[in-house]
Amino acid sequence: MAEFSWIARSPLEHALVVGAHGARGTEAGVWLTEIRNFDLIQVMARRGKTAELAKAAQARFGVAAPETPKAVRVPDATLIWSGPDQFLVLSNAGKHAIEPLSQAFSQSASLSDQSHARVLISVSGEKARSMLAKLSSLDLHPAAFPVGTAAATSVDHISINLWRGNDWPDGQAVFNLLVFATFAGSLWHTMLDAAAEYGVDIRHSEELA
Repeated sequence: MAEFSWIARSPLEHALVVGAHGARGTEAGVWLTEIRNFDLIQVMARRGKTAELAKAAQARFGVAAPETPKAVRVPDATLIWSGPDQFLVLSNAGKHAIEPLSQAFSQSASLSDQSHARVLISVSGEKARSMLAKLSSLDLHPAAFPVGTAAATSVDHISINLWRGNDWPDGQAVFNLLVFATFAGSLWHTMLDAAAEYGVDIRHSEELA
């Protein structure tokens, strides 16, 4: 009998080549980092259970779940608005994986484990906004898209969840993108092409920012 083993692999395993890409001779204007090893749970209120969901989220995380396009940071997770009466829970280390969250929201919500169905890409650097502006119609100016703002949108016709994380210590903005795994390779190459003129630093990380 044949033996099988399940080894989780990134959809970008072959597309992502760590190092420099695009323009040379200057400091990279865009940093593209794939974040691996995370838990991502979709939480959707059941019919008529919106108030109960809000109470359960407050009890679980100590903050209200986002009701508008926002990303809310707590010490061990990020709650990302993904539509009316629904949000994503992004974390690692298993504390907010599907089983413990199923218990917390058993009376108010339906949950779906998206951990291996999505790819998480962090975009930062001096030219991050310029690169994203080529691919999206969103206004990412700090006045219109401050830290914590989120959107369910598209980049080059590919559906994504986008939110602005905390700035780096040097003040550089950080944008996070969640994309379905089947479209991740296409989006990755599109962003590489859009960022090439600025110089790109490519990497991957096992740690959430």
